[in-house]
Amino acid sequence: MLEFKLLLLLMVTNGTPIIAHKLFGCRLEAPLDAGMQCFDGRPLFGSSKTIRGLFLAIVVTTLCAPLFGFSWGIGLIIGSTAMMGDLLSSFTKRRLGFAPSSMVLGLDQIPESLLPLLACMIPLRLSWQSIAIVVVVFFASELLCSVVLYRLRIRQRPY
Repeated sequence: MLEFKLLLLLMVTNGTPIIAHKLFGCRLEAPLDAGMQCFDGRPLFGSSKTIRGLFLAIVVTTLCAPLFGFSWGIGLIIGSTAMMGDLLSSFTKRRLGFAPSSMVLGLDQIPESLLPLLACMIPLRLSWQSIAIVVVVFFASELLCSVVLYRLRIRQRPY
């Protein structure tokens, strides 16, 4: 049951920027990296990583955590570290030459689910088995949900 609640909270974190984009369009959608380029001449994170998306993902996850039986503090940790994982993925994809919003199987799903679980391992007494289960199920559900969100015209690409 704990694993299922964590999975749902991770999905809230991951889905919030997508829903925010659908609701608000380009309003308040400033790129997190402010257009900065890295040493390789490519964007630091890319245009799809916005201040609004980062902020709302962390706030919404923090506020939703009690609905799943977690403290606000755990929600803050999960939201923050999931977004750190997402930013790490974007940074890595830019270094590898992938365009913003492109999908790299595994790199787009694993860091944003694994980092929060590792950060909450001790306070939530998570086993390595529980972490592995949540990461694998998140990986699969992320791909499935992406297709559903695309068909509902919430997401721009079906990945």
